[in-house]
Amino acid sequence: MSLPHHLKAAALLTVGAALAAGGLSGLGSGAATASSHREAPLISGQPQYDNTDVYAFVSPDRPDTTTLVANFLPFEEPAGGPNFYKFAQDARYEINVDNDGDSLPEFTYRFSFRDSYRNPNTFLYNTGPVRSLDDPNLNFRQTYDLTLIQRKGGKVTDTRTLANDVPVAPSNVGRASMPDYRTLRQQATRGLPDGARVFAGQADDPFFLDLRVFDLLYGANLKEVGNDTLRGYDVQSVALQIPTKALVTPGQPIVGVYSAVQRQNAAGEWTQVSRLGNPLVNELVVPVKDKDRFNASVPWNDAQFAQYVTNPELARLIEGVYNIPAPPTPRNDLVQVFLTGVPKLNQPPNVRPAELMRLNTSIPPAASPKRLGVLDGDAAGYPNGRRLTDDTVDISLQVVEGELLGRKTDLGDRVDANDVPLDKAFPYVALPTSGSTVQKAPRQESVRKASAGLDAAPAAGTEHTGGDGAPIVPVLALGVGAAFLVGGGTLWFRRRRGPVL
Repeated sequence: MSLPHHLKAAALLTVGAALAAGGLSGLGSGAATASSHREAPLISGQPQYDNTDVYAFVSPDRPDTTTLVANFLPFEEPAGGPNFYKFAQDARYEINVDNDGDSLPEFTYRFSFRDSYRNPNTFLYNTGPVRSLDDPNLNFRQTYDLTLIQRKGGKVTDTRTLANDVPVAPSNVGRASMPDYRTLRQQATRGLPDGARVFAGQADDPFFLDLRVFDLLYGANLKEVGNDTLRGYDVQSVALQIPTKALVTPGQPIVGVYSAVQRQNAAGEWTQVSRLGNPLVNELVVPVKDKDRFNASVPWNDAQFAQYVTNPELARLIEGVYNIPAPPTPRNDLVQVFLTGVPKLNQPPNVRPAELMRLNTSIPPAASPKRLGVLDGDAAGYPNGRRLTDDTVDISLQVVEGELLGRKTDLGDRVDANDVPLDKAFPYVALPTSGSTVQKAPRQESVRKASAGLDAAPAAGTEHTGGDGAPIVPVLALGVGAAFLVGGGTLWFRRRRGPVL
């Protein structure tokens, strides 16, 4: 199913007037942030401060609430001890909400963390099985304070503490150390005043994609595609579930969301080092020379990145590698998706164009969510906010290739869902992969063949288990052949509703 007619018509409108009204004429979505798994030079060396993804959606089991999730510290190898993973003490982790379309946050939810050890005379993260968050065997602990900062026109009007000394769910060291990790997750999920809820701790990374896009767009010949590169890795996650009436203004249900991390320097000053709103734009649109500057900027100043989306590099690369013609520029269709919101879907009145994830909280959750969201007629999905199940890679690639301009590409990476089941209740993210998960080593014969440059089949029985111990068969590399090479070198396509080729 394609985008509904009235939404597609709106998406094709020119946005010059809206940009001029915001003082940002010509602003392009290069200002957008990205799923920032190592997306900028400086932050790639500071993973504790690195946003990986932001999600904003109407809670499926509590539709009068809105859930906000922000993840950090990418590529956590589950067995990566003895120090394992934590939030940084010299950082402020924030989720910002703009509820009037001016690109300035009215609400900032700030998480500040503290470390402690029960016994510094051991190298162990835990000294025995951990069955609760206050178990004496849990040697390393983190707690956090949650502060709500309210603003009007950019100026602070109120600051209050919503929770203090709340325990963080620890790293999932392994089955021997944490035999019932779900209990620890439940204990780390806390209620807040007025029916809100909060969680902080380790989780399975819910983002799913084939990151080999960076190897000359899947090797320039698509011999391999469909490998979930983030399978088996964890992240540090913070999540809030807030009554929607506490976030929106009367008669205006659309909010803009982004996360940010500030780091304290030696002089005690706080500097923003990471920022995230919509997925995949910083990684694939903003050039290296501006990535660090973008991470340090705020949405109000997004005009400085104007040139990178009305003439996006990714579309030109696809054209050069696979001979798929890039849509004509300037790409005003992308401005609505990433900056202003789409009219009659998630564009607030009098919007100032800026890179924010915009969510229309009046659209109820879908009974049967579709992974392509709005492109497949599911108005509750991306780019109207972002659910954990939305296939933002396929959606973004199709939009970059002109879906909103009437070009039917159905481009994608053949990674269509997370590798482990998500939770059905808050905080919804899946339990983290256990450190006792074992990726079996390949057989020596396979190693010998690989070293000699020969083809080798994967070792029989290779598997890993998720946080709940359920076996997960890894995604195998796809075969080569005509099924992946259409028209002598064009990208592999598939229909949304037909069988996968």
